[in-house]
Amino acid sequence: MSASSETTVVLPVALHARPAGKVVQAAARFEAQVEIGYRDRVANARGVLGLMGLGATAGAAVTLRATGADAAAAVEAVAAVLTSAS
Repeated sequence: MSASSETTVVLPVALHARPAGKVVQAAARFEAQVEIGYRDRVANARGVLGLMGLGATAGAAVTLRATGADAAAAVEAVAAVLTSAS
């Protein structure tokens, strides 16, 4: 059985190298596949370059989607990282 979860987060800072790296670390703790969407782009949350390539700036609303047994926990953890990024 596969679970899914989705939420929207408003970024306090641009999704540059440091916060992207923290997102990758958070996503790697889970089995679920986590994606972050911004406008018409989607990136795997386990890839720093893909996340930075989204071009999401401070104040942007991004959508987190996860699929897998621990999807809800993965989305919650990644959202926590994104909302506390500096």
